[in-house]
Amino acid sequence: MSVEFNHTIVLTPDREKSARFVAEILGLEPGPPAGMFLPVTTANGVTLDFATVDIDIPVQHYAFLVSEEEFDAILARLVAARVPVQADPHGRYPRRLNRKDGGRGVYFRDPAGHGLEVLTRPYGTDPGSPLNGVTEGIPGAV
Repeated sequence: MSVEFNHTIVLTPDREKSARFVAEILGLEPGPPAGMFLPVTTANGVTLDFATVDIDIPVQHYAFLVSEEEFDAILARLVAARVPVQADPHGRYPRRLNRKDGGRGVYFRDPAGHGLEVLTRPYGTDPGSPLNGVTEGIPGAV
């Protein structure tokens, strides 16, 4: 068997709020609770197991590779929900998306403050793309 990523635990002050936010934005559904976890499973079978904890939680980063059509739908849900978006993880390009490797990508935060990213092309797939370094405004974004 080859090595595959199976699941990760996402710590949050409120598993319901965080799991439902991520699932809704990505067009997924939370699964049934499994003990202390509320799972959200992606198309490739990787599960984000959301767990409520009462501790200071370090910010984590979760990136999701999606199709162009899925990106459009996710971006529309982010704009409709008035979730702040940006083209980079540091917030230098608010209300914009990036065009790295000829694809599109955008960053945003979940209710626990974790950094989420959706992208249409894996980084490094087209290092010579003339779109590298380009950002585009997102109509209606906050």
